[in-house]
Amino acid sequence: MRNTSIAALATLATAEAATDGPCYLCVTCGTQFPESQKPPEHCPICEDERQYVGPDGQEWTTLDRLRTTHKNTIKKEEEHLYSINTAPKFGIGQRAFLIQTPKGNILWDCVGLIDDETIGRIRELGGIAEIAISHPHYYTSMVEWSRAFSNAPIHIHEAERPWVMRPDPCVRFWKGESQTLLGSLPLVRTGGHFEGYQVLLWPAGAGGRGALMAGDQPQICMDPKQVSFMWSYPNYIPLNAPTIRHILKCLDALDFDRIYGAFFVRGKGIVPTRGKEVVRRSAERYIKAIS
Repeated sequence: MRNTSIAALATLATAEAATDGPCYLCVTCGTQFPESQKPPEHCPICEDERQYVGPDGQEWTTLDRLRTTHKNTIKKEEEHLYSINTAPKFGIGQRAFLIQTPKGNILWDCVGLIDDETIGRIRELGGIAEIAISHPHYYTSMVEWSRAFSNAPIHIHEAERPWVMRPDPCVRFWKGESQTLLGSLPLVRTGGHFEGYQVLLWPAGAGGRGALMAGDQPQICMDPKQVSFMWSYPNYIPLNAPTIRHILKCLDALDFDRIYGAFFVRGKGIVPTRGKEVVRRSAERYIKAIS
């Protein structure tokens, strides 16, 4: 990353904001910035060593442009769980999930594209009561999503405050190691890929056996019987053994059988069963490999 601090770059982005311009989105990572008359000079998220600036340099787009070239597909993954997928790929290419609960729906992670068709379909499924996002690479246009659904609160760990490029009152920073959403879904800080990285446990998932909404930590491998952990995925920088052990301790305390990842892998992107066993075995293999 440049010598300029994250906080300074974020301040620069905010200072450029104006009320008569679009909210630009970074083409490489999908992060949305405050309203401005011209694109920001930098994307701090892409200039960090866990991401990258594209080969053509820093590029920007807007939601209006994105709506003319991309489309979201909402797919049922299992009872009360839907994935939201953007095609063609935009930004990092992750998917988001809508979890239906008796007390309201949760949007887990986020995609950059939001349009009338997507909003209409999600309203048919019960709307969005709360939002939680694993880490800064998936913040994208989260403020737009919140505003489309009655300013639904966005739960982000306090450690990630410097990475929120578009500050807004709908973003609710929390402290500590865990909190519960809608009375029954634990949101757990594991650290690792980011200091405030968080996962969400959906106890009713997988037919009541529990599902872990993992984002990309642990990352589901091409072989769904394996997962992995990295500091930087695109730049192949591994995490260290103490950090892996901490993540494993956090996950081992949760009851889950299935894992949902941020990406389609061989058309699925899930560890369908024995998820805790897969995490333990994969963590042991990882630590052995880096020792």
